[in-house]
Amino acid sequence: MPQSIASFVGSWWPGLLVLVIVIALFHRWNIDNLKSHSNPVKSYAEAVQRFKAIQDAEISLNLSCQATLRSHGDKTERVIVFVHGYTSCPAQFAKLGDLFYDKGYNVLIVPVPYHGLADRLTDEQRFIVAEKLAAYTDQVVDLAPGLGKYVVVAGISMGGVIAAWAAQNRSEIDLAVIMSPGFSFYQIPIWLTVPVANIFRALPVFYIWWDKILKEKADPPYAYPRYTIHALGEIMRLGFAVRAVAQRTAPAARSLLVVTNASDHDVKNEITAQMVQLWRDAHANLATYEFEADLGLPHDMIDPTNPKGNTGVVYPRLIELIDKK
Repeated sequence: MPQSIASFVGSWWPGLLVLVIVIALFHRWNIDNLKSHSNPVKSYAEAVQRFKAIQDAEISLNLSCQATLRSHGDKTERVIVFVHGYTSCPAQFAKLGDLFYDKGYNVLIVPVPYHGLADRLTDEQRFIVAEKLAAYTDQVVDLAPGLGKYVVVAGISMGGVIAAWAAQNRSEIDLAVIMSPGFSFYQIPIWLTVPVANIFRALPVFYIWWDKILKEKADPPYAYPRYTIHALGEIMRLGFAVRAVAQRTAPAARSLLVVTNASDHDVKNEITAQMVQLWRDAHANLATYEFEADLGLPHDMIDPTNPKGNTGVVYPRLIELIDKK
């Protein structure tokens, strides 16, 4: 190699390497393969049959975290599918589900993959990937048309991202309720959302205590006391896929309700606002509601065991917002 060319390469390759790394960090990797594969049931009987198959496949779950179908014995006017948050389980929505059941809804709550295990210190969280979250979404939405004529899918945090994914991809949904979605997290600057998610996914799996003092003694007793940033990266990746589809097409769901919490210091409400604007630009049938900061609600405003929560305020408002649609 001539000396001049060698000198040129030697002086420029570090900068080019840095450029390649920066481009790689800011690229939303592997989101085009996150596709919906719908196979909706055709009857109530088929929905019950598939639900029983889900139950039969459950292994070593906490008794509070098993798949739940609160049914009135036939297809009802309305069905609501609840999707819990990361490290929680169906117990998070049990009380709110009871209230909707009393209003005549069939209620379906199925644990997200690798959640709800009796061993709260399980290492199974390492298997959480966006592909399995998308497949789970199809699985639960597939049951809904057999359980109710009007289909509601509602989720919080990770469940909020899953509800958004469902809203964007599944035309069987009449109302998607997207609560405090974990599109990104409070501590992450907006411009660093993508590279942080990529780094989270690339790092070796390790666990962090939600409560560094109580550790494994932290409540609630059915939720995992540890989390992994790898899973957070995969949840964000599913959110990137929602955003990518939303930039091209309107949601498949007939209507959306986005609920935020002004005192939420866990998720990034600004990213949720960007998604809301995308849906509005696509002329989606969209409503929003924000719980005011004065209420001081925690991120998990659903679980009645949360001592900082106020379900006496939250539940009636959610029921009013959802049931009037």
